[in-house]
Amino acid sequence: MRIRSYSKINLSLRVLKKLKSGIHDIETSAVLLRLFDELIIEKSKKDFTIFKGKFKKKINSKNNTILESLSLLRNLKIIKGYYKVVIKKNIPVFAGLGGGTGNAVSLIKYFVKKKLSEKLIVKFEKKIGSDFRLFLYNHTKQKKFKKVKKSKIDLKFHCIVVFPNIHCKTKNIYNLVRNFSSSSRNKNFKNIKAFSKERNDLQLIVVKKYPKIKHLIESIKKQYGCIFSRMTGSGSACYGVFKSQRTARIAFYNLKKKYPKYWCVITKTI
Repeated sequence: MRIRSYSKINLSLRVLKKLKSGIHDIETSAVLLRLFDELIIEKSKKDFTIFKGKFKKKINSKNNTILESLSLLRNLKIIKGYYKVVIKKNIPVFAGLGGGTGNAVSLIKYFVKKKLSEKLIVKFEKKIGSDFRLFLYNHTKQKKFKKVKKSKIDLKFHCIVVFPNIHCKTKNIYNLVRNFSSSSRNKNFKNIKAFSKERNDLQLIVVKKYPKIKHLIESIKKQYGCIFSRMTGSGSACYGVFKSQRTARIAFYNLKKKYPKYWCVITKTI
């Protein structure tokens, strides 16, 4: 069986506080993009993973979210046998696009075959990661830890995503957080333009560590038709939201010319 595992971008991200567990409580809005990894699932005599594609290098084939998910699925008696999973990595890793968590969620949803209960979500979340819930819907709104729900707004837009070949481990970036934000006062997120007034608190930390990311975000923003540009998650991938597919395509060619060594793609929301 072949399935798709979609990536996400954070349209906003505020770090509210650090919980006693060590996890940071955040407020965020995230959308899934038509940028995906491909998973091929086959029965086997034991669990193992094979990673292929351009972005396979930084992944441990013996310790990853797929193997952890299969183990937990079997312990919960959702599956009985063992599986080989081949993952074609089209999504950059350690980029803030949620590739590893997205892979796990897609695999779990394939085997569960129905809406995940809160009890199951909590179990998988502890094993896979705190961003697990962001992949349950096409557009999610998170007010605080574990309070994630499907957004009532159906956002449709084109964007470009640029990865500057800098690998940011989520844990390392959150460890650098020293200041916290209050919840957003903007309550009228009726369209994508409303998010232009938002921010990503982690962007300031990553930009300080890697100044060229600031230049990349500014370059994207200067492109014709760009509504706003921002870093997603803990980085280092940055994106620009555009008024149309045409303006996104023009920006894509301009940025590829300016940053020929960066990975860049045009995509849109699901």
